[in-house]
Amino acid sequence: MIAVSEILEKQVLSRQDIIRLLSITDKGDQELLIKKAYSIKESTIGRKVYLRGLIEFSNYCRKDCYYCGIRSGNNKVTRYSLSDEEILRVVELAQKKQLTGIVLQSGELNSEDFIKRITALITKIKSATDPEFRITLSLGEQSLETYQRWFNAGAQRYLLRIETSSEELYRKIHPDNELHSFNVRLRCLEYIQKAGYMAGTGVMIGLPFQTIENLADDLLFIKERDFDMVGMGPYLEHADTPLYNHKDLLMPVTERFNLSIRMIAVLRIMMPDINIASTTALQSIVPSGREAGLKAGANVVMPNLTPLKYRRSYLLYDNKPCIDKEADDCLECLERRIKMIGEEIAYNDYGDSIHFINRILIK
Repeated sequence: MIAVSEILEKQVLSRQDIIRLLSITDKGDQELLIKKAYSIKESTIGRKVYLRGLIEFSNYCRKDCYYCGIRSGNNKVTRYSLSDEEILRVVELAQKKQLTGIVLQSGELNSEDFIKRITALITKIKSATDPEFRITLSLGEQSLETYQRWFNAGAQRYLLRIETSSEELYRKIHPDNELHSFNVRLRCLEYIQKAGYMAGTGVMIGLPFQTIENLADDLLFIKERDFDMVGMGPYLEHADTPLYNHKDLLMPVTERFNLSIRMIAVLRIMMPDINIASTTALQSIVPSGREAGLKAGANVVMPNLTPLKYRRSYLLYDNKPCIDKEADDCLECLERRIKMIGEEIAYNDYGDSIHFINRILIK
């Protein structure tokens, strides 16, 4: 078997190299991988961490994905939707805290009323902020026309997770109907790039039925599709979902955590100049999980700025952290923790993906 140290000397990783790195069980080998990934991050991006204020503004969703706690079929969820005024107050807080952008995330809807509301909301946010203030959308599958409308209104980034690049696995974790189509998801990812966004995707790590080969192919998919930003983390189950019935197939959460850290590290090696988020799901398993993600090569953190009274109703998975802390407390805590690991929060820095900038220049 080829040594990890030898693989890490390569300029380009093969599929087999990626599988080998994701399959690491030796602690020393994992430390070598993390060290290599961090050195690449440091030389390409620096020790900067970009903050994106997350606003989970609605948990209404038309989808019924088998892994998600806010799926349409879960009648135990208390549904909510923030008003525009509530959202704008959070945006104001983000600016006061020197954040240069927010992420608008919700369950997926695609009615004309929803599309018009988001278009108008983007316009309101742009009017209330610095002209360069960044708006990231994470609102699911839409038409090319809708993506373009929101981009033209002023949104600059869009995140749509593929969840898995394996069509076979995708079908196992979604209902088998037109509303949950693998090909539609692929097409929407193409639309996002075509509309001009800094385009992001991501996958869940440690799903039932998932293999290391699936995850290697996920990383190759991300590279081949030339995405600018990625948010991926461990799959965490929710008791009120169909996929919970397969919890006996899951690897222990600590293994899912370590595998997620390796995924971040390998992706940083494969794509040195993209933005990679260190997700909240990592912190759900290990209290210092997001810091571990940063040390493995991630460079983005999304502190939750959703008003406290709504947070318990936006549980995509069980045991989600930071649902009982005010936004001010979360930000102060996050700043201390990031400084403790030798990283620096890049306040007043828009933190655009270098990969995106280079891609636009090439065009």
